[in-house]
Amino acid sequence: MIKGFGLGLRTDHNRDLDTDGVAVDWLEIISENYMVAGGRPLDWLERLRARYPMVMHGVSLSIGGCDPLDENYLDALAGLAARVEPGWISDHLCWTGFGGTHLHDLLPLPYTDEALAHVAERIGQVQDRLRRPLVIENVSSYVRFSGADLSEAQFLRELVARSGCELLLDVNNVHVSAFNHGFDALGFLDTLPGPAIRQIHLAGHSHMGDHIIDTHDAPITDAVFALYAATIERFGPVPTMIERDANIPPLAELLAELETARGYANRALAEQAA
Repeated sequence: MIKGFGLGLRTDHNRDLDTDGVAVDWLEIISENYMVAGGRPLDWLERLRARYPMVMHGVSLSIGGCDPLDENYLDALAGLAARVEPGWISDHLCWTGFGGTHLHDLLPLPYTDEALAHVAERIGQVQDRLRRPLVIENVSSYVRFSGADLSEAQFLRELVARSGCELLLDVNNVHVSAFNHGFDALGFLDTLPGPAIRQIHLAGHSHMGDHIIDTHDAPITDAVFALYAATIERFGPVPTMIERDANIPPLAELLAELETARGYANRALAEQAA
């Protein structure tokens, strides 16, 4: 069972993680980095899989897209899952391309009843192929579609109810989108179905003054940690990890940040129990 505090596996840290006594409970891999036939990535994956439980996190499923689901991608994803035996498999509530062109970005959906039905049906297809629930992450966004029938949090709640999927709650993304669009982050949390939250992401961002960009290239801010504490007070000890995708520091710095996250969680749980 996956529990406690993890890190996103990045090649910079392979050797440091391949030692005893590292204060990491589990690792999250980017699925697409290991959907290959062989070579060094899979060698390292096998070595670290022997030390740490793992989960898989994808960026290319395009669950909200209009192109048909990529059967070759799903075959490779299922094959990797058979190798890794992950605690769960996640991807993003977004679309990533159109007409066979991949845009290399996580683009937001219109939160409409039509989109909800479309995404729920596609999640069902993926879950049937993988024979497990799919875990869906909320993305950060910078524009919104007009004519939405639901808020983002309502959309996520209804998606869980219709499809049986679970949620990866990215607390940084909630903070970013709440600032960019002016909604209440705590209200967002209160709308979510708590039992469906399988995992939490923490990350840094870039504050541009009148908007925030989700960059994963900086330490977690105090505001995000405060929102994380509120999350744990509401939902309990959900497995939590730190994402860092650029300006990657030495492992020791991320371990110190992970210890800070543990502290926030422990204090929040103590307050919850009081």
